[in-house]
Amino acid sequence: MATSFASFCDDFYINMNLNTELELPTERDTVLHFFERIQRQFPTMSNFYQRETGEFCLDEDRELGSYRWVSIEADRICSGHVNPESIEQADEQHRLILELAPFALGVSHLDVDSLDVLFGMDFDYQGNHDEILAEALFRDSPFATFMDIPGAKPLSFDPAIMVSLTENCRRQARISFESRTGAYQLRSGKFKEEDQLSLYLCVRQYPEPLTRFAAIDSYNEQRDLCIELMSDRVIPAFVTPIQGVIRQRQ
Repeated sequence: MATSFASFCDDFYINMNLNTELELPTERDTVLHFFERIQRQFPTMSNFYQRETGEFCLDEDRELGSYRWVSIEADRICSGHVNPESIEQADEQHRLILELAPFALGVSHLDVDSLDVLFGMDFDYQGNHDEILAEALFRDSPFATFMDIPGAKPLSFDPAIMVSLTENCRRQARISFESRTGAYQLRSGKFKEEDQLSLYLCVRQYPEPLTRFAAIDSYNEQRDLCIELMSDRVIPAFVTPIQGVIRQRQ
């Protein structure tokens, strides 16, 4: 299934974020033990470092094209697999993080703010990303009337919508887009080859009241829902039009 989603874009990835109410530990021994346990499972994850902003990271070699990464931020644990061979391959990593979090980092079920499962797609396009989004997604909408203004050029088309999937709003889905085109690129006509247009589908789950949050069970349900939404809605309604406009302009 990951292979089939990857066929619609240049990079496909599956991320998981466990968001906490309290700040996560930063003690040297605790952090190193957590990452060492991950490395035992995935020995090629050997690039450990701390960013200037404080978060701790463990990566595989990003030059390989397909790679895993994990980070600890102030109040969330993030895990990602870029271009996995299968969704199950990414599942193995994300479930391990959720299994380790209570024991290695002290994340109690009481401490969970929310769990995010994100499917992302990047598209290579050396040009105005906002123009692609405007034509693919807004051509027949009321927003297109602004494009009729003489000399108008799309500059900030980063649409995002969120919907509740349950009556109590504790499960939500969000689709969003990220253009990496700015005013400088439009003025100069210089677009970076490495800049990609991104699409994100995220399903977030908040703990249900009076129920102990089961992180792995929730991950499985959210992952399955992402697959369903990608197949039934995101690919035909968003990805296919974007692909079509990009092909016309290349």
